[in-house]
Amino acid sequence: MFVKAAVLIVAAGRGARAGREGLAPKQYAMLAGRSVLAHAIAAFEAASRVSQITVVIHPEDRDLYSASISQSGHDRLTPPVLGGTTRQDSVRLGLEALETDAPDVVLIHDAARPFVTPDIIARVLTALDSQPGAIAAEPLADTLKRDRGDGAIGETVDRGGLWKAQTPQAFRFAPILAAHRKAAAEGRSDFTDDAAIAEWAGLEVALVPGSNRNFKLTTQEDMAMADALLRPASQNFEPRVGTGFDVHAFCPGDHVWLAGVRIPHDRGLEGHSDADAPLHALTDALLGAIGDGDIGQHFPPSDPAWKGAASHLFVEDASRRIAARGGRVSNVDVTILCEEPRIGPHREAMQNAIAAMLGIEASRVAVKATTTERLGFTGRKEGIAALASATVLLPV
Repeated sequence: MFVKAAVLIVAAGRGARAGREGLAPKQYAMLAGRSVLAHAIAAFEAASRVSQITVVIHPEDRDLYSASISQSGHDRLTPPVLGGTTRQDSVRLGLEALETDAPDVVLIHDAARPFVTPDIIARVLTALDSQPGAIAAEPLADTLKRDRGDGAIGETVDRGGLWKAQTPQAFRFAPILAAHRKAAAEGRSDFTDDAAIAEWAGLEVALVPGSNRNFKLTTQEDMAMADALLRPASQNFEPRVGTGFDVHAFCPGDHVWLAGVRIPHDRGLEGHSDADAPLHALTDALLGAIGDGDIGQHFPPSDPAWKGAASHLFVEDASRRIAARGGRVSNVDVTILCEEPRIGPHREAMQNAIAAMLGIEASRVAVKATTTERLGFTGRKEGIAALASATVLLPV
Protein backbone atom coordinates (compact mmCIF):
# COMPACT_ATOMS: atom_id res chain seq x y z
CA MET A 1 0.00 0.00 0.00
CA PHE A 2 1.30 3.45 -0.88
CA VAL A 3 2.09 5.83 1.95
CA LYS A 4 1.26 9.16 0.32
CA ALA A 5 -1.57 9.68 -2.17
CA ALA A 6 -2.14 13.16 -3.58
CA VAL A 7 -5.17 14.37 -5.52
CA LEU A 8 -4.99 16.81 -8.40
CA ILE A 9 -8.40 18.33 -9.21
CA VAL A 10 -8.42 20.01 -12.61
CA ALA A 11 -10.60 23.13 -12.46
CA ALA A 12 -8.99 25.44 -15.02
CA GLY A 13 -11.51 24.95 -17.84
CA ARG A 14 -13.97 27.49 -19.17
CA GLY A 15 -17.01 25.16 -19.45
CA ALA A 16 -18.27 26.56 -22.78
CA ARG A 17 -20.39 23.48 -23.55
CA ALA A 18 -22.42 24.03 -20.39
CA GLY A 19 -23.96 27.12 -21.99
CA ARG A 20 -22.14 29.47 -19.61
CA GLU A 21 -20.31 31.71 -22.08
CA GLY A 22 -19.58 34.99 -20.33
CA LEU A 23 -20.53 33.51 -16.94
CA ALA A 24 -18.60 31.82 -14.16
CA PRO A 25 -17.25 28.42 -15.30
CA LYS A 26 -19.40 25.39 -14.45
CA GLN A 27 -17.07 24.19 -11.68
CA TYR A 28 -18.12 27.25 -9.69
CA ALA A 29 -21.85 26.92 -10.37
CA MET A 30 -23.92 26.34 -7.25
CA LEU A 31 -25.52 22.94 -6.65
CA ALA A 32 -27.60 22.41 -3.49
CA GLY A 33 -25.87 25.15 -1.56
CA ARG A 34 -22.23 24.80 -2.61
CA SER A 35 -20.16 24.86 -5.77
CA VAL A 36 -19.57 21.91 -8.09
CA LEU A 37 -15.88 22.08 -7.16
CA ALA A 38 -16.66 22.07 -3.43
CA HIS A 39 -18.68 18.86 -3.86
CA ALA A 40 -15.72 17.20 -5.61
CA ILE A 41 -13.26 18.35 -2.93
CA ALA A 42 -15.54 17.00 -0.19
CA ALA A 43 -15.54 13.52 -1.73
CA PHE A 44 -11.74 13.31 -1.61
CA GLU A 45 -11.62 14.74 1.91
CA ALA A 46 -13.84 11.81 2.92
CA ALA A 47 -11.38 9.29 1.40
CA SER A 48 -9.14 7.88 4.11
CA ARG A 49 -6.06 7.19 1.96
CA VAL A 50 -5.83 10.68 0.48
CA SER A 51 -3.12 12.79 2.13
CA GLN A 52 -3.38 16.06 0.20
CA ILE A 53 -5.61 17.76 -2.36
CA THR A 54 -4.42 20.36 -4.87
CA VAL A 55 -6.69 22.22 -7.28
CA VAL A 56 -5.48 23.55 -10.62
CA ILE A 57 -7.33 26.76 -11.46
CA HIS A 58 -7.50 29.31 -14.26
CA PRO A 59 -5.43 32.46 -13.53
CA GLU A 60 -8.61 34.58 -13.73
CA ASP A 61 -10.51 32.44 -11.19
CA ARG A 62 -8.64 33.20 -7.95
CA ASP A 63 -11.60 35.02 -6.39
CA LEU A 64 -14.09 32.38 -7.54
CA TYR A 65 -11.89 29.67 -6.08
CA SER A 66 -11.51 31.45 -2.74
CA ALA A 67 -15.29 31.91 -2.49
CA SER A 68 -15.85 28.29 -3.45
CA ILE A 69 -13.80 26.85 -0.58
CA SER A 70 -14.73 29.42 2.07
CA GLN A 71 -17.75 27.61 3.50
CA SER A 72 -15.82 25.08 5.57
CA GLY A 73 -12.32 24.11 6.66
CA HIS A 74 -10.16 21.94 4.40
CA ASP A 75 -7.26 20.47 6.35
CA ARG A 76 -5.78 18.55 3.39
CA LEU A 77 -6.23 21.28 0.78
CA THR A 78 -2.99 22.92 -0.42
CA PRO A 79 -2.69 26.30 -2.20
CA PRO A 80 -4.04 26.19 -5.77
CA VAL A 81 -1.84 25.88 -8.86
CA LEU A 82 -2.38 28.03 -11.94
CA GLY A 83 -3.22 26.02 -15.03
CA GLY A 84 -2.30 26.33 -18.70
CA THR A 85 -4.13 26.85 -21.98
CA THR A 86 -5.31 23.22 -22.25
CA ARG A 87 -6.32 20.54 -19.79
CA GLN A 88 -3.17 18.63 -20.68
CA ASP A 89 -1.02 21.67 -19.85
CA SER A 90 -2.90 22.19 -16.59
CA VAL A 91 -2.35 18.61 -15.45
CA ARG A 92 1.36 18.79 -16.24
CA LEU A 93 1.72 22.07 -14.34
CA GLY A 94 -0.15 20.54 -11.42
CA LEU A 95 2.09 17.48 -11.40
CA GLU A 96 5.20 19.63 -11.53
CA ALA A 97 3.93 21.64 -8.56
CA LEU A 98 3.66 18.40 -6.56
CA GLU A 99 7.22 17.32 -7.42
CA THR A 100 8.94 19.24 -4.60
CA ASP A 101 7.31 16.98 -2.02
CA ALA A 102 6.43 14.19 -4.41
CA PRO A 103 3.68 11.73 -3.43
CA ASP A 104 3.86 8.02 -4.10
CA VAL A 105 0.74 8.14 -6.27
CA VAL A 106 -1.50 10.83 -7.69
CA LEU A 107 -5.20 10.78 -8.54
CA ILE A 108 -6.22 13.19 -11.31
CA HIS A 109 -9.86 14.23 -11.25
CA ASP A 110 -12.10 16.56 -13.24
CA ALA A 111 -13.74 19.22 -11.07
CA ALA A 112 -16.90 18.84 -13.17
CA ARG A 113 -17.52 15.35 -11.69
CA PRO A 114 -19.08 16.21 -8.30
CA PHE A 115 -20.55 12.72 -7.74
CA VAL A 116 -17.32 10.80 -7.26
CA THR A 117 -17.51 8.74 -4.06
CA PRO A 118 -14.97 7.50 -1.50
CA ASP A 119 -15.75 3.95 -2.68
CA ILE A 120 -14.69 4.74 -6.27
CA ILE A 121 -11.57 6.49 -4.96
CA ALA A 122 -10.69 3.48 -2.80
CA ARG A 123 -11.12 1.03 -5.72
CA VAL A 124 -8.81 3.06 -7.96
CA LEU A 125 -6.17 3.37 -5.26
CA THR A 126 -6.33 -0.36 -4.48
CA ALA A 127 -5.68 -1.15 -8.13
CA LEU A 128 -2.45 0.87 -7.93
CA ASP A 129 -1.08 -1.62 -5.42
CA SER A 130 -0.39 -3.90 -8.40
CA GLN A 131 -0.64 -1.65 -11.49
CA PRO A 132 1.18 1.54 -12.59
CA GLY A 133 -2.13 3.15 -13.51
CA ALA A 134 -5.88 2.70 -12.99
CA ILE A 135 -8.98 4.64 -13.98
CA ALA A 136 -12.62 4.62 -12.96
CA ALA A 137 -14.73 3.52 -15.91
CA GLU A 138 -18.09 1.98 -16.83
CA PRO A 139 -18.78 -0.75 -19.43
CA LEU A 140 -20.70 0.71 -22.35
CA ALA A 141 -24.36 -0.34 -22.24
CA ASP A 142 -25.80 1.65 -25.17
CA THR A 143 -25.74 0.47 -28.76
CA LEU A 144 -23.29 2.55 -30.79
CA LYS A 145 -23.99 3.97 -34.25
CA ARG A 146 -21.45 5.59 -36.54
CA ASP A 147 -22.62 8.56 -38.60
CA ARG A 148 -21.73 8.14 -42.27
CA GLY A 149 -21.33 11.91 -42.56
CA ASP A 150 -24.78 13.04 -43.67
CA GLY A 151 -26.75 12.45 -40.47
CA ALA A 152 -27.69 8.86 -41.34
CA ILE A 153 -26.36 5.66 -39.77
CA GLY A 154 -23.32 4.31 -41.53
CA GLU A 155 -22.79 1.26 -39.33
CA THR A 156 -23.48 -0.26 -35.93
CA VAL A 157 -20.32 -0.43 -33.85
CA ASP A 158 -19.61 -3.49 -31.73
CA ARG A 159 -19.70 -2.32 -28.10
CA GLY A 160 -17.98 -5.45 -26.80
CA GLY A 161 -15.04 -4.54 -24.59
CA LEU A 162 -15.80 -0.79 -24.72
CA TRP A 163 -15.77 1.27 -21.53
CA LYS A 164 -16.58 4.91 -20.76
CA ALA A 165 -13.58 6.52 -19.09
CA GLN A 166 -14.23 8.58 -15.97
CA THR A 167 -12.07 10.18 -13.32
CA PRO A 168 -10.29 9.83 -10.98
CA GLN A 169 -7.44 8.44 -13.02
CA ALA A 170 -4.64 7.33 -10.73
CA PHE A 171 -0.95 6.65 -11.40
CA ARG A 172 2.33 6.15 -9.69
CA PHE A 173 3.64 9.68 -9.55
CA ALA A 174 7.05 9.59 -11.23
CA PRO A 175 5.96 7.67 -14.36
CA ILE A 176 2.91 9.86 -15.11
CA LEU A 177 4.93 13.06 -14.60
CA ALA A 178 7.57 11.73 -16.98
CA ALA A 179 4.88 10.80 -19.52
CA HIS A 180 3.35 14.28 -19.41
CA ARG A 181 6.75 15.92 -19.81
CA LYS A 182 7.60 13.67 -22.73
CA ALA A 183 4.30 14.52 -24.45
CA ALA A 184 4.97 18.24 -24.00
CA ALA A 185 8.53 17.93 -25.29
CA GLU A 186 7.34 16.12 -28.42
CA GLY A 187 4.53 18.61 -29.09
CA ARG A 188 1.77 16.08 -28.44
CA SER A 189 -1.27 18.01 -27.21
CA ASP A 190 -4.01 15.80 -28.67
CA PHE A 191 -4.61 13.43 -25.74
CA THR A 192 -8.14 13.50 -24.34
CA ASP A 193 -7.29 12.12 -20.90
CA ASP A 194 -4.34 11.15 -18.74
CA ALA A 195 -4.81 7.43 -19.35
CA ALA A 196 -4.21 8.07 -23.07
CA ILE A 197 -0.89 9.72 -22.25
CA ALA A 198 0.02 6.83 -19.97
CA GLU A 199 -0.83 4.28 -22.69
CA TRP A 200 1.24 6.23 -25.24
CA ALA A 201 4.18 6.21 -22.80
CA GLY A 202 3.92 2.41 -22.41
CA LEU A 203 2.27 2.30 -18.99
CA GLU A 204 -0.35 -0.34 -18.33
CA VAL A 205 -3.62 1.11 -17.04
CA ALA A 206 -6.27 -0.96 -15.27
CA LEU A 207 -10.03 -0.44 -15.63
CA VAL A 208 -11.82 -0.13 -12.29
CA PRO A 209 -15.62 -0.01 -11.93
CA GLY A 210 -16.83 3.54 -11.51
CA SER A 211 -20.49 4.53 -11.41
CA ASN A 212 -23.11 5.79 -13.83
CA ARG A 213 -23.70 8.55 -11.30
CA ASN A 214 -20.09 9.71 -11.62
CA PHE A 215 -20.93 11.63 -14.77
CA LYS A 216 -19.25 14.80 -16.02
CA LEU A 217 -21.30 17.99 -16.03
CA THR A 218 -21.15 19.11 -19.65
CA THR A 219 -24.47 20.70 -20.62
CA GLN A 220 -27.03 22.89 -18.89
CA GLU A 221 -29.29 19.81 -18.71
CA ASP A 222 -26.53 18.00 -16.77
CA MET A 223 -26.39 20.90 -14.32
CA ALA A 224 -30.13 20.77 -13.69
CA MET A 225 -30.07 16.99 -13.22
CA ALA A 226 -27.13 17.24 -10.81
CA ASP A 227 -28.92 19.85 -8.74
CA ALA A 228 -31.98 17.61 -8.49
CA LEU A 229 -29.87 14.59 -7.45
CA LEU A 230 -28.19 16.53 -4.67
CA ARG A 231 -31.41 17.68 -3.02
CA PRO A 232 -33.13 15.53 -0.38
CA ALA A 233 -36.25 13.96 -1.89
CA SER A 234 -38.19 14.35 1.35
CA GLN A 235 -37.47 18.03 1.84
CA ASN A 236 -40.48 20.34 1.89
CA PHE A 237 -40.25 23.71 0.18
CA GLU A 238 -42.20 26.92 0.54
CA PRO A 239 -42.61 29.21 -2.49
CA ARG A 240 -41.46 32.82 -2.13
CA VAL A 241 -42.05 35.51 -4.75
CA GLY A 242 -39.98 38.66 -5.30
CA THR A 243 -40.25 41.53 -7.76
CA GLY A 244 -37.81 44.06 -9.14
CA PHE A 245 -37.80 47.20 -11.27
CA ASP A 246 -34.96 49.17 -12.84
CA VAL A 247 -34.42 52.08 -15.22
CA HIS A 248 -31.40 53.32 -17.20
CA ALA A 249 -31.14 56.33 -19.48
CA PHE A 250 -29.60 56.27 -22.93
CA CYS A 251 -26.17 57.84 -23.40
CA PRO A 252 -23.59 57.98 -26.20
CA GLY A 253 -22.40 54.51 -27.20
CA ASP A 254 -22.61 51.74 -29.76
CA HIS A 255 -24.27 48.92 -27.83
CA VAL A 256 -26.48 48.04 -24.88
CA TRP A 257 -26.44 45.08 -22.50
CA LEU A 258 -29.90 43.60 -21.96
CA ALA A 259 -30.52 40.37 -20.01
CA GLY A 260 -26.90 39.34 -20.41
CA VAL A 261 -26.79 39.85 -24.18
CA ARG A 262 -24.74 42.51 -25.96
CA ILE A 263 -26.90 44.20 -28.60
CA PRO A 264 -25.44 46.66 -31.14
CA HIS A 265 -27.26 50.01 -30.93
CA ASP A 266 -26.68 53.64 -31.83
CA ARG A 267 -26.60 54.54 -28.13
CA GLY A 268 -25.53 52.99 -24.88
CA LEU A 269 -27.10 52.91 -21.43
CA GLU A 270 -25.80 55.03 -18.59
CA GLY A 271 -24.92 53.32 -15.33
CA HIS A 272 -22.16 52.52 -12.84
CA SER A 273 -21.97 48.90 -14.02
CA ASP A 274 -22.90 47.76 -17.52
CA ALA A 275 -26.41 49.23 -16.99
CA ASP A 276 -28.21 45.96 -17.78
CA ALA A 277 -31.65 47.03 -16.52
CA PRO A 278 -33.31 43.57 -16.92
CA LEU A 279 -30.59 41.86 -14.87
CA HIS A 280 -30.71 44.58 -12.22
CA ALA A 281 -34.46 44.11 -11.91
CA LEU A 282 -33.99 40.35 -11.78
CA THR A 283 -31.36 40.64 -9.05
CA ASP A 284 -33.77 42.66 -6.93
CA ALA A 285 -36.53 40.12 -7.57
CA LEU A 286 -34.31 37.25 -6.40
CA LEU A 287 -33.14 39.15 -3.33
CA GLY A 288 -36.69 40.20 -2.57
CA ALA A 289 -37.88 36.60 -2.63
CA ILE A 290 -35.52 35.73 0.25
CA GLY A 291 -35.77 39.08 2.07
CA ASP A 292 -32.09 39.90 1.61
CA GLY A 293 -32.01 43.60 0.78
CA ASP A 294 -31.52 44.91 -2.73
CA ILE A 295 -28.86 45.32 -5.39
CA GLY A 296 -27.79 48.74 -4.12
CA GLN A 297 -27.13 47.34 -0.66
CA HIS A 298 -24.87 44.52 -1.87
CA PHE A 299 -23.30 46.34 -4.85
CA PRO A 300 -23.44 50.08 -4.05
CA PRO A 301 -22.81 52.39 -7.02
CA SER A 302 -20.43 54.35 -4.79
CA ASP A 303 -18.05 51.37 -4.75
CA PRO A 304 -15.46 51.64 -7.57
CA ALA A 305 -15.13 47.85 -7.58
CA TRP A 306 -18.37 47.64 -9.56
CA LYS A 307 -17.49 50.29 -12.12
CA GLY A 308 -18.32 48.75 -15.51
CA ALA A 309 -19.02 45.35 -13.91
CA ALA A 310 -20.94 42.71 -15.85
CA SER A 311 -24.39 42.42 -14.30
CA HIS A 312 -24.45 38.64 -14.47
CA LEU A 313 -22.20 38.84 -11.38
CA PHE A 314 -25.09 40.39 -9.44
CA VAL A 315 -27.57 37.72 -10.55
CA GLU A 316 -25.13 34.92 -9.72
CA ASP A 317 -24.48 36.42 -6.28
CA ALA A 318 -28.23 36.46 -5.59
CA SER A 319 -28.40 32.85 -6.80
CA ARG A 320 -25.63 31.86 -4.38
CA ARG A 321 -27.48 33.55 -1.52
CA ILE A 322 -30.55 31.48 -2.35
CA ALA A 323 -28.50 28.27 -2.57
CA ALA A 324 -26.81 29.03 0.76
CA ARG A 325 -30.28 28.94 2.34
CA GLY A 326 -30.92 25.54 0.77
CA GLY A 327 -33.31 27.09 -1.73
CA ARG A 328 -33.62 27.01 -5.49
CA VAL A 329 -35.05 29.21 -8.20
CA SER A 330 -38.27 27.81 -9.63
CA ASN A 331 -38.86 30.32 -12.42
CA VAL A 332 -38.26 33.96 -13.36
CA ASP A 333 -40.16 36.39 -15.57
CA VAL A 334 -38.55 39.49 -17.09
CA THR A 335 -40.34 42.25 -19.03
CA ILE A 336 -38.37 44.89 -20.93
CA LEU A 337 -40.03 48.23 -21.70
CA CYS A 338 -38.52 50.08 -24.64
CA GLU A 339 -39.21 51.44 -28.10
CA GLU A 340 -35.80 50.27 -29.30
CA PRO A 341 -33.79 48.16 -29.81
CA ARG A 342 -35.97 45.25 -30.91
CA ILE A 343 -35.94 42.47 -28.33
CA GLY A 344 -37.54 39.66 -30.35
CA PRO A 345 -34.40 38.61 -32.28
CA HIS A 346 -32.48 38.29 -29.01
CA ARG A 347 -35.14 36.71 -26.80
CA GLU A 348 -33.85 33.14 -26.96
CA ALA A 349 -30.26 34.23 -26.27
CA MET A 350 -31.50 36.20 -23.26
CA GLN A 351 -33.43 33.22 -21.91
CA ASN A 352 -30.39 30.97 -22.29
CA ALA A 353 -28.09 33.52 -20.64
CA ILE A 354 -30.33 33.94 -17.61
CA ALA A 355 -30.85 30.17 -17.33
CA ALA A 356 -27.08 29.65 -17.28
CA MET A 357 -26.65 32.31 -14.58
CA LEU A 358 -29.23 30.61 -12.36
CA GLY A 359 -28.46 26.98 -13.23
CA ILE A 360 -32.04 26.26 -14.35
CA GLU A 361 -33.65 25.12 -17.58
CA ALA A 362 -34.35 27.83 -20.16
CA SER A 363 -38.01 26.77 -20.04
CA ARG A 364 -38.14 28.27 -16.54
CA VAL A 365 -37.12 31.71 -17.85
CA ALA A 366 -39.56 34.08 -19.53
CA VAL A 367 -38.35 37.19 -21.37
CA LYS A 368 -40.96 39.55 -22.77
CA ALA A 369 -40.89 43.01 -24.28
CA THR A 370 -43.42 45.76 -24.70
CA THR A 371 -43.60 49.45 -25.55
CA THR A 372 -45.44 52.19 -23.68
CA GLU A 373 -47.25 53.35 -26.83
CA ARG A 374 -44.82 56.29 -27.12
CA LEU A 375 -45.83 57.54 -23.65
CA GLY A 376 -43.38 58.50 -20.92
CA PHE A 377 -39.60 58.46 -21.00
CA THR A 378 -39.40 55.05 -22.69
CA GLY A 379 -41.92 56.21 -25.28
CA ARG A 380 -39.74 59.24 -25.96
CA LYS A 381 -36.75 56.87 -26.39
CA GLU A 382 -34.91 58.41 -23.46
CA GLY A 383 -34.12 55.11 -21.79
CA ILE A 384 -35.11 51.54 -20.99
CA ALA A 385 -37.03 50.11 -18.05
CA ALA A 386 -37.39 46.52 -16.89
CA LEU A 387 -39.58 44.58 -14.48
CA ALA A 388 -38.89 41.12 -13.10
CA SER A 389 -40.46 38.58 -10.83
CA ALA A 390 -38.89 35.46 -9.36
CA THR A 391 -40.34 32.44 -7.62
CA VAL A 392 -37.93 30.81 -5.19
CA LEU A 393 -38.45 27.59 -3.24
CA LEU A 394 -37.01 27.66 0.29
CA PRO A 395 -36.90 24.68 2.66
CA VAL A 396 -39.26 24.71 5.63
